[in-house]
Amino acid sequence: TGSTNADLRLLAADWPEGQWLRAERQTAGRGRLGRDWRSPSGNLYASTLIRLRPGDPPVTGLGLMLGVAVHAALSALMPQAPIHLKWPNDIMAGPAKLAGMLLEREGDAVVAGIGINVATAPELPDRPTVALADLPGGARIDAAQVLDALVPSFDHWLAEWRQGGTAAIIAAWLPRAHPVGTRLIVSAGTDRPQQGRFLGLNADGALILGLEDGTRHVIHSGDVGVLS
Repeated sequence: TGSTNADLRLLAADWPEGQWLRAERQTAGRGRLGRDWRSPSGNLYASTLIRLRPGDPPVTGLGLMLGVAVHAALSALMPQAPIHLKWPNDIMAGPAKLAGMLLEREGDAVVAGIGINVATAPELPDRPTVALADLPGGARIDAAQVLDALVPSFDHWLAEWRQGGTAAIIAAWLPRAHPVGTRLIVSAGTDRPQQGRFLGLNADGALILGLEDGTRHVIHSGDVGVLS
């Protein structure tokens, strides 16, 4: 297919929550901020739909929730692999990107797409990448096994979000992420990139960046890099 997210957006009116669409390969995969997501065979490309209900918490917590769900699933499959979250929901192994997510609103639903480098990692000009096959315990795992682990993890953390709100997700996200004090560079829109230290998340899940002059900036969206 072109993109599992694009497919589910077309099917959103009738697609039931809890069902997933997985592609062996994509010809028009997309990542955050409009980036292409290269999609060769052997990796996981899958999307599902969250049907928003009356009384649900603010949707701003769903991006963090998705990252926690993927991290929890991969950690269960590969407990020795050194993976962590980078705000808001990139899965990293050291400085290299292992997985990414894209959430898109469609009416009363949110389409959640997940791409995980399972067998191979595409070579990108602007960032290092890594695959599960490159990590301890990853060579024996295929994309179907990853989805089998991901679906129940997603269901669990979606229920946690509905019950405990964004606060419950933040409490699960922080121990899985770059620690407080990590030096970050953040590009947000057309503004000049800002460098500072990670000071945590605010109540709605936005990143708090501490600058050298002592000021704090709250980042609601942007591209985050970890500085050595």
